[in-house]
Amino acid sequence: MQPLPRFGEHAPRPGRFRRAWRAAHEPVAGVSRRMRLTAFAVVLAVLPSSLWRLPAAFDHGIGIGERLYVVFLSVLSEAFAFTAFGLIARWGEVFPRWVPFVGGRRVPMMVAVVPATIGAAFLTFLWTVLTSVTQVMGTTIRGEELPDDFPGSAGGWEGVWFHICYTPLVLWGPLLAVLTIAYYKRRRAAERPSVTTGAQSLSA
Repeated sequence: MQPLPRFGEHAPRPGRFRRAWRAAHEPVAGVSRRMRLTAFAVVLAVLPSSLWRLPAAFDHGIGIGERLYVVFLSVLSEAFAFTAFGLIARWGEVFPRWVPFVGGRRVPMMVAVVPATIGAAFLTFLWTVLTSVTQVMGTTIRGEELPDDFPGSAGGWEGVWFHICYTPLVLWGPLLAVLTIAYYKRRRAAERPSVTTGAQSLSA
């Protein structure tokens, strides 16, 4: 048990990493526990496929360009998945101080809602609909037959492991859509009292 600070002493401040973690993940007032878990679910849904790609970057016979591409694709996928926290955390409602020109200002609601809606629709079409249909039909997205070396067609644990890692991606788009709707409703409800107050002052 950590002793309490003596009179005149300052309580120990959390480390820089912990403060950054809280700022990135801590939900704002009005965010339910269910929405917070949904944001974590988005990141966890993308993580298995990102990790599945990484061993391919270290296979023999792969050029440096292909290795960098595989690593970059995994990092980029997780970076996009992490933006889901912007729909529950403060940095999704107020620009961080370090952002040039707009730091500290309130994020316009539609600046967050429109990209999130487009992203949710695209991801739902790509992973939930298109990829699921092509897997059932045994074709690529272009409608061509799957190549013989396609990981999902491999037998044994290799094929099972591929499907375990990539199946959670079908949830990415729908989960992001749920967060987007909740974000829109929360921001709309927060801005409504100010609009009502302004209308009442004008009528008075």
